[in-house]
Amino acid sequence: MVAEGSVDAERDAILRALAPVVDGLAATFGPVCEAVLHDYRTPEKSVVAVAGSVTGRAVGGAMSEIGMRVLARGDEAADELNYLTRTRDGTLVKSSTMVLRDSTGAVFGALCVNVDVTAVERVHSLLGALAGRDGHPADLPTTTFGNDIDSVVDALVDTHRHKSWAELDRAERLALFRDLDARGVFAVRRAIEQVAARLGISRASAYHYLAQARAATDPTIPSGGQA
Repeated sequence: MVAEGSVDAERDAILRALAPVVDGLAATFGPVCEAVLHDYRTPEKSVVAVAGSVTGRAVGGAMSEIGMRVLARGDEAADELNYLTRTRDGTLVKSSTMVLRDSTGAVFGALCVNVDVTAVERVHSLLGALAGRDGHPADLPTTTFGNDIDSVVDALVDTHRHKSWAELDRAERLALFRDLDARGVFAVRRAIEQVAARLGISRASAYHYLAQARAATDPTIPSGGQA
């Protein structure tokens, strides 16, 4: 068995080695590129190195819901390459998220590259219009990038809630908690309290619905337990 302190030291060394890569990527591709290095051991301030300003984050900033999704998958997470999303201000971004593993195979972070392709899309649309073709891209998901993890959690709750809590039936409430759990929200410290406040329910109720949602997914979990 590898000692925990030894694994942490190895992870720290990997992150230190990749820090210059972050600067090199951003310098190579210029102002339209941003490279971000994440340490998932601290989800609330996972950004340990950043170069470029596509998403406006800084060292000590939080992961996005993309990072939460990777975190939720644990060691089963895989690289996600060349996917498109939009920031909340409408910027079209092409991204790649490459997971970092230690020598035991455990996922502990990620190296992310974000490229602002809005300008490229404008040229594409113009050429499409000149050629008589529709140049508008298909609908893309909106991703919240921020230095504050609370804003990311709030955005995820709001995105997946189309009615007030009182208007949701039990199945819809369970589906909401199941979806938030699958997206890694509850891996973040204090997220259960924040979700409860956002929904206007008690902390105990939030724990109850989370436990019920997990029990419905995994029958080995007692339905009356708490997360």
